[in-house]
Amino acid sequence: MSKGITKRSDNYSQWYNELVVKAGLAENSAVRGSMVIKPYGYAIWEKMQAALDQLFKDTGHENAYFPLFIPKSFFNKEAAHVDGFAKECAVVTHYRLRTTADGKGIEVDPDAKLEEELIVRPTSETIIWHSYKNWIQSHRDLPILINQWANVVRWEMRTRLFLRTAEFLWQEGHTAHATMEEAMAETNQMVNVYADFAENWMAVPVIKGAKSESERFAGALDTFSIEALMQDGKALQAGTSHFLGQNFAKAFDVKFADKDGKLSYVWATSWGVSTRLIGALIMAHSDDNGLVLPPKLAPYQVVIVPIYKSMEQLDQMTEKANEIMALLRKNGISVKYDGRDAYRPGHKFAEYELKGVPLRIAIGPRDLEEGNVEIARRDTLEKKVYPQDQLLEVVQGLLDDIQVNIYQKALKFRTENTHKVDTYEDFKDIIENKGGFVLAHWDGTAETEDRIKNETKATIRNIPFDSPEEEGKCMVTGKPSNKRVLFAKAY
Repeated sequence: MSKGITKRSDNYSQWYNELVVKAGLAENSAVRGSMVIKPYGYAIWEKMQAALDQLFKDTGHENAYFPLFIPKSFFNKEAAHVDGFAKECAVVTHYRLRTTADGKGIEVDPDAKLEEELIVRPTSETIIWHSYKNWIQSHRDLPILINQWANVVRWEMRTRLFLRTAEFLWQEGHTAHATMEEAMAETNQMVNVYADFAENWMAVPVIKGAKSESERFAGALDTFSIEALMQDGKALQAGTSHFLGQNFAKAFDVKFADKDGKLSYVWATSWGVSTRLIGALIMAHSDDNGLVLPPKLAPYQVVIVPIYKSMEQLDQMTEKANEIMALLRKNGISVKYDGRDAYRPGHKFAEYELKGVPLRIAIGPRDLEEGNVEIARRDTLEKKVYPQDQLLEVVQGLLDDIQVNIYQKALKFRTENTHKVDTYEDFKDIIENKGGFVLAHWDGTAETEDRIKNETKATIRNIPFDSPEEEGKCMVTGKPSNKRVLFAKAY
């Protein structure tokens, strides 16, 4: 099945687009720039949701839901926030359709114009802080730790499945605190939660850091991000956590009375990840044969394929497969049995290789006689025969090993493609000809940042938290710099 997919080395972008479609993850919809997430792709998102949702609840957050439509007047209250999303907003102006005069079509009813236009949410800070004004009066009402699973609309002109679409799925956390220190602690906590998820579930190594001022979320005083490196040498922002200060509290007049009765504005954060994580998963691990999925997020971790020549043999294989499935499921391992008699085993092998199933178990008449099974692992394509009485331990061990192995492979790739440079010429050469992450000194000005972006298309991904103090000179202007920042071309 993978024979029809373009090789990564020939055209990485085309390889990605074809793989998303052929592996049954998603497809373009009738609405330009929007996607249909198919069952296999949605199953990955459900796994992501389940893991993240538990991480959020473990840190004290609760789920709620807020409206899709936001009154236009709400956006007028936070100028910086509005400016950051103005070009991407979809606006609802009417609420009814009517039949055309000739009776052959449908048109907007001009008499059904809304008194106030509604924005289809690009993000929910404004409508949520309108609610928080009613929820918060006293220090006893704080903190508020809310997460929302929702869809958002940002009218993107250049789209790509999962990575950038006009509508996408995400979660957005919105918290309110009594002090700046508590809000900053929350901002830090959540970027660490995202990094934990990326590395320990997605098997994608990330770099945590602070965004430059020009790259911050609209309306934020500080933005922290996790940045991942894809196999084509481009960066992908995999999650962000924002310290909003008191901007939204002041915009919506959200105050609380402290223990002494003094009124103060609330401190805020917001944070989010989206279905672009599925794109990151694909581009970080997959190969020319198809998807490579980490066991923790694979829709099913094991697939069993019977080898047979007669229906009698198929019945025998099915009976054994049912025993194996019961054993694996009892021990928390997701497994699928493919007993379809319309497809040959070779077709099935290719299908599950394309879909990135971590382990494939093949069982035939000889295996049944000898008490063995053949297990193939997707990450290395290695096949080996194991005794059936050791199956559970072998499968558990292999799944753990695959999870670690694909993380280590991605980490090795990132290490080999992270460069330190001191001159602008070297920087431009690497960005243009090699790609990857580049650590370089920058003078801290927006002017220099814009120049680099305009001349090379590389941006400051973040200022890494673990970047050591290091006296140096900006590679462009020669002005003093005390720390290297992370550059890359990005999605």
